[in-house]
Amino acid sequence: MILAIDTATRWAGLALHSGTAVVAEYGWHSAQNHTVELAPALHQMCYQVGIHLTDLTAIAVAIGPGSYTGLRVGLALAKGLSLANKTPLIGISTLDIVAASLGEFPGPLLVAAEAGRTRVCVAEYRWRGSWQMATSPDIKTWEDALADLRPPALIAGEITPAAARLIRQTNREYQIASPAMSVRRAGFLAELGWKRYQQKQLDDAASLAPVYLRDPAGKKITASPE
Repeated sequence: MILAIDTATRWAGLALHSGTAVVAEYGWHSAQNHTVELAPALHQMCYQVGIHLTDLTAIAVAIGPGSYTGLRVGLALAKGLSLANKTPLIGISTLDIVAASLGEFPGPLLVAAEAGRTRVCVAEYRWRGSWQMATSPDIKTWEDALADLRPPALIAGEITPAAARLIRQTNREYQIASPAMSVRRAGFLAELGWKRYQQKQLDDAASLAPVYLRDPAGKKITASPE
């Protein structure tokens, strides 16, 4: 059984994957209360499924980009469980989780996460049987992100109403994924983690850290600074 933990942004998630199916999945909007909400939700999910944390085969955790506090809460729990029980740990990009939930599209996929101050953290993906990251995550304005994006393209992730208006005003062949398709689901994090586990692509629990980016001024930030 693999446990998935995602506290990268205000949308938090937990899931359990048996290796053949997602057997439990929680998702909720956390008003910056990850520290208070995460452990009780985890214990409730395990109780409902009837497993103990010592039964886990591996743990997959979202490592960013995301909120400074949120990332640390999820990583602290994941690393603590991994080290205490000698359970393999796997870090997954938050942008990859969104991409994994989307089907094939004839053009590129742009996944976005809010970066504050009217900017977004974006990465482009190409379809090669599944979505594969083609450009490294970078922080841009929406105007710059769209200027670099060749239509037709699918855009998903954290898209504010203002950003959606801007996308439509370009009059280019851009398709915005529905809000439900843009939400990160812990079940997809669990699936990605399970694939990595089968391929023995594991991370070191002691050294695994959140993914940080730098803005154009060179200041180190996360994708949604708090």
